[in-house]
Amino acid sequence: MAEAAADTIEARARQIVEEFSLFDDWMGKYEYLIELGKTLPLIEPEYKTDVFRIHGCQSQVWIRPEFRNGRLYFRGDSDALITKGLVALLIRVLSGQPPEAILNARLDFLDEIGLKAHLSPTRKNGLAAMIEQMRRYAQAYLQTSRN
Repeated sequence: MAEAAADTIEARARQIVEEFSLFDDWMGKYEYLIELGKTLPLIEPEYKTDVFRIHGCQSQVWIRPEFRNGRLYFRGDSDALITKGLVALLIRVLSGQPPEAILNARLDFLDEIGLKAHLSPTRKNGLAAMIEQMRRYAQAYLQTSRN
């Protein structure tokens, strides 16, 4: 099945870079990040458990995977506004992609929009923990689908 060019991880990341380039300062970028978090489809309350909690984040973050039709879909939530925006960015880029694409995704857009340079050390650690967990989910589903 050919993936639509506009629906690749790279294309989604490009779109985010373009959106963030519209802001002149970091206050605008943070406000936009918070708005993105508010549009995030919420994870169902029954999945806000330790099983789906991202460890390594200062705030509480949950990401639930769902594998269907050879692709991995994510839902998530956080109790902190900026962190919820970070979850929204990752889900927007990675959700609905094949596990192999998630494992191989470079996610350079995070540096390009300046996020890593403007996040506190604890938020950087949390972002890295979210990415790592999403990749672990992809690896697990990839192994399961091959067996």
